[in-house]
Amino acid sequence: MTQDKDAPLREDIRLLGRLLGDTVRDQQGAAAFELIERIRQNSVRFRRDDDIAARRELEAMLDALSREQTIQVVRAFSYFSHLANIAEDQHHIRRSRAHLIAGSAPREGSLAHALEHALGSGTTDAEALLGFFDTALVSPVLTAHPTEVQRKSILNCETVLARLLDERDRMQLTPEEAEANLEALRRAVLTLWQTRMLRTAKLSVIDEVNNGLSYFETTFLRELPRLYASLEDRLAAADPALGSPELAAFVQVGSWIGGDRDGGYYLDELHTLGSQLSLGLGLVSASDALLALAEASPDSSPHRSDEPYRRAISGIYARLAATHRALLGHAPARHAVAEATPYPDAAALAADLDVLHRSLVANGSAALARGRLRHLRRAVKVFGFHLAPIDLRQNSDVHERVVAELLEVARPGSAYSSLDEDARCALLLEELATARPLASPHVPYSDETEGELAIFRAARRAHQRYGAAAIRNCIISKTDDVSDLLELAVLLKEAGLLRPLENALDVNIVPLFETIGDLENAAGVMDRIFALPAYRALLESRAHTQEVMLGYSDSNKDGGFLTSGWALYKAEGELVATFARHGVRLRLFHGRGGSVGRGGGPSYQAILAQPEGAVQGQIRLTEQGEVIGAKYGNPEVGRRNLEVLVAATLETSLRPASASPTPAAFLDAMQALSDAAFAAYRGLVYETEGFERYFWESTVISEIAALNIGSRPASRKKSTAIEDLRAIPWVFSWSQCRVMLPGWYGFGSAVRAFLAARPDDGLALLQRMNAEWPFFQTLLSNMDMVLAKTDLAIASRYAALVKDVALREAIFGRIRAEHQATVEAVLQITGQTELLDANPLLKRSIRNRFPYLDPLNHVQVEMLSRHREATAGSGATDERIRIGIHISINGIAAGLRNSG
Repeated sequence: MTQDKDAPLREDIRLLGRLLGDTVRDQQGAAAFELIERIRQNSVRFRRDDDIAARRELEAMLDALSREQTIQVVRAFSYFSHLANIAEDQHHIRRSRAHLIAGSAPREGSLAHALEHALGSGTTDAEALLGFFDTALVSPVLTAHPTEVQRKSILNCETVLARLLDERDRMQLTPEEAEANLEALRRAVLTLWQTRMLRTAKLSVIDEVNNGLSYFETTFLRELPRLYASLEDRLAAADPALGSPELAAFVQVGSWIGGDRDGGYYLDELHTLGSQLSLGLGLVSASDALLALAEASPDSSPHRSDEPYRRAISGIYARLAATHRALLGHAPARHAVAEATPYPDAAALAADLDVLHRSLVANGSAALARGRLRHLRRAVKVFGFHLAPIDLRQNSDVHERVVAELLEVARPGSAYSSLDEDARCALLLEELATARPLASPHVPYSDETEGELAIFRAARRAHQRYGAAAIRNCIISKTDDVSDLLELAVLLKEAGLLRPLENALDVNIVPLFETIGDLENAAGVMDRIFALPAYRALLESRAHTQEVMLGYSDSNKDGGFLTSGWALYKAEGELVATFARHGVRLRLFHGRGGSVGRGGGPSYQAILAQPEGAVQGQIRLTEQGEVIGAKYGNPEVGRRNLEVLVAATLETSLRPASASPTPAAFLDAMQALSDAAFAAYRGLVYETEGFERYFWESTVISEIAALNIGSRPASRKKSTAIEDLRAIPWVFSWSQCRVMLPGWYGFGSAVRAFLAARPDDGLALLQRMNAEWPFFQTLLSNMDMVLAKTDLAIASRYAALVKDVALREAIFGRIRAEHQATVEAVLQITGQTELLDANPLLKRSIRNRFPYLDPLNHVQVEMLSRHREATAGSGATDERIRIGIHISINGIAAGLRNSG
């Protein structure tokens, strides 16, 4: 009898759904519960059986809801989306554990699989892998997100629920324990129901900081050391001659959010470690270095006089507490035994912990060095005193204005902004050849210039206070040419972060290429900057490594999904060739979003699909919005996702060079598809009269712009133009109305044109590309997922919000036709009968959760209509309707999971 592997998932979903139903009945009354249950049953019946009568009954019920009932329904189905996510995450953990317990072959995407593949290929050995990790870098970077909809309070409730489900899985509970667990789940669901889902005030930067830091506290600080330990142990098992290897800190979690945590983690771990290492001198020996640490400790308690490890730890704790006070300006919650000298840097703390480690190993207590102490040593080496490296990022136009003002004051008549590119570069290189600063303390500059200079000076102070690892990268948005990089170099010189006489550069200068045109010019810009001896000299202090950031979001909004992906792929290939010609190591920073429309999708496949040479042991990529919570909110899921990044980077970097390049026929076909898709996408979005109005009326973009879910506005300017809209709300809005347009539009037209031009062999060529070319295969896989989440029947209800009937029918008709053509093209090329046939796990997930999303979409449309009619009339709106819209946005985002 075949085991139903998804049965535990269904049981968890039923359990959480039942507890939510009980909560609704208790809190809102039996009538509210019965209404919600009837809606649920009709929605399930419609989705399962395609029952038209069930759909009509469902629509009639939803249309007849009072305002109070609307809020109740929206809250219930939104919370269910959150609960279903928790159950799915727990099921992934359950399946992974079952796989390991069964002793099955390592799964693709795991560290075990990547190492087995690398060592089994005969091209490398464990010692060589140690060398590989010495220069490797794998860095997910958490970024603030204008459409992040989760409150931290909601995340805290979900963490409790996940822990309780996990407890039921891992432990054989007695009847009393099982009842206590069920009662705790009931309380947790009630707390979730009674916790406000929405923010009452607009999210501030410090709110985003606190949200971002929560993932370090729950996941990164604890799980990253375990990942390192697992990898080191696997390498040692592969080659016992390596002894106990210690890897370089090559996995680094970066941030664009910023932060200022209380520093308590190290102190708490030291306190616990001190309680554990109660080793007495009469029973164990200690090294001279350890004894010296103990003697230097301010701990004079006679009860610990013969316990050198505890005394040494007390001394380390005292110094760390003093460091805490020196860096943060206040004492830690738990005081040290006495005053002590602060650590000058994290390396000094690491050195003291190493003394503990070496003494334990040398004196027969190596097992004690492998637990908490091992993880703490690793955490200090990875996170230091700065926790996460921060990137600075600014638009090149701002740098240009600041440099122009500084030059005009220092060299009147220079007229920098009016110079051509060659003249600009010549002037900037002159400035970079001298240590003389441009800025004068005696001259009042514009607020913009003063502000920018203050940022770079603050970065310099951060280096002095926390170490150079605190800020490693300065990113230039909208990089157009060489002068953009040199302008940043001049500004870094002003703060002492670049010192010409030493050829020293303390941060990486990172150009960001975002639009289709920028991507096409990227390799040429880098070729010209590398031809400058002054810049090449600076790269020597950065290990001859140059980072380049590629923007997925704006290129997609600019040219559509297919053309964006192709432009990125070509740009990477051209950059690889350019860097190889100049002898510079390339590190790519992928500015991916959560949704496919912004470069998202499974990270493992995305990294493996990179062009040859694009992943040279180093990669950075952004993690944004609700995807951060989905990937790293649960510690065990977070560990798995970090493993995936390391495994994919290792496999791709060590992949043997292809005997032959990608066939020219594949490249030509992809270019033809891209050209046709670009024309179709631009034709709709930028060249169709009235499209801007259609977008604003048929989606929730207006309501998102007013929602308290980000510290940045939805548009870069005060306009409704598509060009000015930020890419994230652009994609998020299309996801909410279930069109997902940025993730597929144009592909159907492109394939149709390609097959018309090549009727004999076109389809066979595309099918061969899907079978043999990872890039094209990943592109189709991501599109397959997006199309499966699209629902044009629901989308048509949003289209009905457009008041101009002719405009509505014209544009939605084009969207419908293109959608049909795209689905047909994907099925033709992949050979599937239905979407997601090749991904049954995701197919089941979508089938299970869509009956709970459909009512949310339906009610959202009705609320949008009421809200807009009210504001168009009296200018006032019912606050309950506004809240209902915002809750529905939250619920739909949770149900779709990767929508922004």
